[in-house]
Amino acid sequence: MTVVGPFGLSVRDQALEADVQAGLAAVEEGLLDATKSEVPFITEAAQHLIRAGGKRFRPLLVMLAAQFGDPHAPGVVPSAVVVELTHLATLYHDDVMDEAEVRRGVDSANNRWDNSVAVLTGDFLFARASHILADLGPEAVRIQAEAFERLVTGQILETAGPRDGRDPVDHYLDVLGGKTGSLIAVACRFGAMMSGADETVVDVLTQYGERLGVAFQLADDVLDIASESTESGKTPGTDLREGVATLPVLRLRERAQRLGLAEDLALCELLDSDLGDDARHAEVLSRLRAHPALQQAREDTIRYAEESRATLSPLPANRAKNALVELCDAVVHRAG
Repeated sequence: MTVVGPFGLSVRDQALEADVQAGLAAVEEGLLDATKSEVPFITEAAQHLIRAGGKRFRPLLVMLAAQFGDPHAPGVVPSAVVVELTHLATLYHDDVMDEAEVRRGVDSANNRWDNSVAVLTGDFLFARASHILADLGPEAVRIQAEAFERLVTGQILETAGPRDGRDPVDHYLDVLGGKTGSLIAVACRFGAMMSGADETVVDVLTQYGERLGVAFQLADDVLDIASESTESGKTPGTDLREGVATLPVLRLRERAQRLGLAEDLALCELLDSDLGDDARHAEVLSRLRAHPALQQAREDTIRYAEESRATLSPLPANRAKNALVELCDAVVHRAG
């Protein structure tokens, strides 16, 4: 048994492992090549997060989806590079909006340089992704454009918040579908499409990626509260301290409004206070860990992961399908 990809995906088939590892190595080379510039400073800034590492979750999904056709087809690796470059570009922009100081264990670009450099570097990565995409054909350009529109729409909706009368949980799930699900869906779609897989297979894997992407983000929400370590890639309670209303917090507020229990209302009031205070932050974290809202968020995560798994049922049983099922299991495991 060997391990590749995010959160310890086990690949028990040596041939599949070889294909996936070779594909991911080619993607890594492609990322470095795509971010080279005649201006050394641009190269340094553009490769800053690439060299910091990362799960390469989206390229992994491209490689696995390509197993339903010809995994060595010429468009597979470039499409994985496009998806990862797009993801990386959004991280540069996210860090500016969030005023983040650290990303992947290193200084964020906005912290190392400044906001202007971070924004423009993200734009540079988008441009390089578009350049590669142009060689993959007009259909690929259209798919990427639609996904990028959804991604940006999700970010805008998150910033604007739910409109009057809209359920905050439904709004949040729509945000995640755009911000996270859309690009992960494209990773699966590109892998299948570029490999020449049947259109039915392409559709199935696209639906799988959309749901898996939401489950993946919801698992991070749960980990931000529940983990005792940096398992989620950041310090536990970071979203709380930054005032980000993730699913456990939204489920708490929903319950407080519905039941009106004094302890729930008190916890909501504490959440609205200054959580820059370490003692108050620790108290909120402790109380949320013991609250039914966290378990409800876990159940929501499991539901999306199971829906993702269920979409795979029409596909023929093979080594790649087994690996995709195991990714669903891994998401559920992360959420506890």
